[in-house]
Amino acid sequence: MTTQRYIGIMSGTSMDGADAVLIRTGAAKFLATEAHAFLPYSGRLKNDLLALQNSGADEIHRSRLLAQELSRLYARVVQNLLDQAKLTPADITALGCHGQTVRHAPGHGYSVQLADLPLLAELTGITAVGDFRSRDIAAGGQGAPLVPAFHQAVFAAPDETRVVLNIGGIANISVLPPDAPAFGFDTGPGNMLADAWTQHIWQTPYDADGKHAAQGRVLPKLLGRLLDHPYFAQTPPKSTGRELFALPYLLERLDGGENPHDVSRTLAAFTAQTAAADIRRAAPQSRRLYVCGGGVRNPVIMAELAERLPHTAIQSTAALGLDPQQVEAAAFAWLAACWIHRIPSSPPQATGARQACILGCGCYP
Repeated sequence: MTTQRYIGIMSGTSMDGADAVLIRTGAAKFLATEAHAFLPYSGRLKNDLLALQNSGADEIHRSRLLAQELSRLYARVVQNLLDQAKLTPADITALGCHGQTVRHAPGHGYSVQLADLPLLAELTGITAVGDFRSRDIAAGGQGAPLVPAFHQAVFAAPDETRVVLNIGGIANISVLPPDAPAFGFDTGPGNMLADAWTQHIWQTPYDADGKHAAQGRVLPKLLGRLLDHPYFAQTPPKSTGRELFALPYLLERLDGGENPHDVSRTLAAFTAQTAAADIRRAAPQSRRLYVCGGGVRNPVIMAELAERLPHTAIQSTAALGLDPQQVEAAAFAWLAACWIHRIPSSPPQATGARQACILGCGCYP
């Protein structure tokens, strides 16, 4: 089998930085990850990106400048990855770049991920594939989540239904039956509200190891208010983002005077409650849950999950051979491989699209 190498670049709704993962494939068959690199966003870059979540002056100009800045950062993380693996651009068939989501509005027919693909191809010398969500939305889908097809290709088993839970800024599940196509959807906030609260109160990017949440207790009244949103009653396919669940969503539901640690603990319970409820509804027969994304490093979220899914064996995706911090970037490397080989890679059972599509647009160096 002729093998190829692809790079995936992922910067998610947490807006903490860019992960790059090098994978090896046989055509579009995933074989292994070979290296990983990460570059953090500066505080200024994150704030500028967050400002584009809402309408404001000179949006088009600001968004194009930020797309260029992001693409230069993406090029640097790609170079770091190549240096680490002792490879050159000629060794890479293509890279898949998710870009940075600043607006996700499938109901209006669009989802915007900032990246300048021509610039990225120029800077890296590698074919750059991106804008993965638009083709699915054009076919009537949500454009998210896109990872269930990758999860099925890598994590599915022939004799049991498995569930993969990604806890990034937004949490999403993939249900992997042994004898049917994968499906999935966004369950609601993952780390996004907890990160925003931690920044708001303690001026740190996130609650490292769940230290603040571990000092608090769940506030039932606040948890009930957080759960009282129409999104959680919607039937799939569905997807969400900062448009619904940014910091104001939390602040509007506080009485004032709550212990900040209690709020952190309640947000951990909120993430676990929404994910567990959807797992029970979508895959009642499943007894294996594999978790990836930044939330897997928060022991409080993991404990809250275990409490709500007592009959489910919960592990990270490392148990299946893929580091939980590398899964999403690896998925976009795989999507680039599918684009190169003209293989439909969208999961219509997850997004609601009319058919599976070849996702992405590409620029040659």
